Amino acid sequence: MKLPDELQFIINNRKPIKTTNARMDGKVCVISGTTSGIGYEVAKVLAEKGAHLVMINRSAEKMERVREELVKDYGAKVACYLADFQSLAQVRQVALDIKKDHPQIDVLINNAGVFNKRRVMTPDGNEMVFGVIHLASLLLTQLLLDNLKTGAPSRVLFVSSEAHRFGGLSLKDLDWKKRPFIGLFAYGAAKIAQIQTSIALAEQHKESGVTFNLVHPGAVKTAIGMNNNIFYRLYKRYILNLFLKEPALSARAIYYLVADPGLENITGKYFNMTTEEKPAGYTVRPLQQKTVWDLSEARIDSYLKG
Repeated sequence: MKLPDELQFIINNRKPIKTTNARMDGKVCVISGTTSGIGYEVAKVLAEKGAHLVMINRSAEKMERVREELVKDYGAKVACYLADFQSLAQVRQVALDIKKDHPQIDVLINNAGVFNKRRVMTPDGNEMVFGVIHLASLLLTQLLLDNLKTGAPSRVLFVSSEAHRFGGLSLKDLDWKKRPFIGLFAYGAAKIAQIQTSIALAEQHKESGVTFNLVHPGAVKTAIGMNNNIFYRLYKRYILNLFLKEPALSARAIYYLVADPGLENITGKYFNMTTEEKPAGYTVRPLQQKTVWDLSEARIDSYLKG
């Protein structure tokens, strides 16, 4: 019996990953969160394939180690920018610096993320998971749009998650002030909003030559969540990681989505690794999409205008 479209991810999780022989020589690829996990592995693949890497991280020391490795191992051209995605002001500033230094951008990979077991607020007054995963990546994308249009055909890829299927998004309580905070649902809420605004961006800019897609990178080992208490860190390291795959697998999938010529005009889609699939039904409801867009834009508007 064929599974309903929204349960197809169960099968897609086991499908082989598509690959590409395409290279990225000289193409400017901006990527956030490259000091560990998926972002680190993607940076290595991009460097190996000749891309000019523009990395955004919050740790200067860790980022410099990655830069040195990429230069040593691949002879890569790498530019480093410092920003903590908890601060929308820092995201705005790093975007302005990148806009000035790199007038043409070919690829933007929004990879930075966080997972919290307890509710934490950012300096801007946003619940942290929603702020870092959704608002910061949306702000960065919006501020770099002109450079991406100059680089067209260009691609924006949001690293999403099947966790969006858990729900958690309340349009009347984005910051979990009225509900008990549940980490998995908060993570899902941020990913739902990310999907909805990515689809909106694809529609708004469908004639621009810039594509906007999302990818579930698979169940892989990353450092996300290691900011939580010692019990969670031990659970993740010695139990949860036993069931997770290596992030190099995700890197291959992400590279395919940003490099393969056959995807040049594909936009507004959600991929499970390299297989296109339908996200949860509530993410594609036009009225909710518009409400999420309006609420998100209101929170980043002052940073867009300066």
